[in-house]
Amino acid sequence: AVAPATPSDNPYGLGALWAQGDAIAKITLLILVLMSVSSWYVIFSKWAEQRRMHAFAQAAQGPFWAAASLREASEGLDAASPYRFIAEKGLEGAAKHGGLLGSVDFNTWVSLSLQRALGTVQSRLQNGLAVLATVGSTAPFVGLFGTVWGIYHALVKIGISGQASIDKVAGPVGEALIMTAIGLAVAVPAVLGYNWLVRRNKAVMEEVQAFGADLHAVLLASKSK
Repeated sequence: AVAPATPSDNPYGLGALWAQGDAIAKITLLILVLMSVSSWYVIFSKWAEQRRMHAFAQAAQGPFWAAASLREASEGLDAASPYRFIAEKGLEGAAKHGGLLGSVDFNTWVSLSLQRALGTVQSRLQNGLAVLATVGSTAPFVGLFGTVWGIYHALVKIGISGQASIDKVAGPVGEALIMTAIGLAVAVPAVLGYNWLVRRNKAVMEEVQAFGADLHAVLLASKSK
């Protein structure tokens, strides 16, 4: 009986690229892997953060406005909640309306305090998005650099060997083109994740800004009493 042939390793695959590549090719491949890992980490971490923000928004709806005072309502929120941070900043701004700050209209001063708090929350939501934007814009060029370097390295080896048959050219050139494919595979999820997270951030900030507007009205009403 004839023994079945065992499948041989692909001589033109990613393993061959790593085994036959020089230091520059390996560093380029490692950079692409690092960019991919960092982009996926940002996508999942920001998604989890946005889910927590939605939970904080739910907690800051009915129970918060049903409290006897704003101080009691803010203390009833989670310590990590941005809604508690905004409420505390609003109360702090209202309490500091005296001295030189007393010459500023109370409405204007509370508005500035809440706007600074909302800006801080928005800045925290945008943390990490720059990583996705950077990966999405630079990963294809990093992969293209790896391809150009790989083709140059392959042509030099072909020229030294003096053999330009198709089997001698296809392997090294195909390995070099893998770099471009990897660069695109890293960039596309980063761009899609960036756009998706930015859209979700807008929805989160709409809830935060609505809470800030309601809090502003309550602070003004408490001042007039």
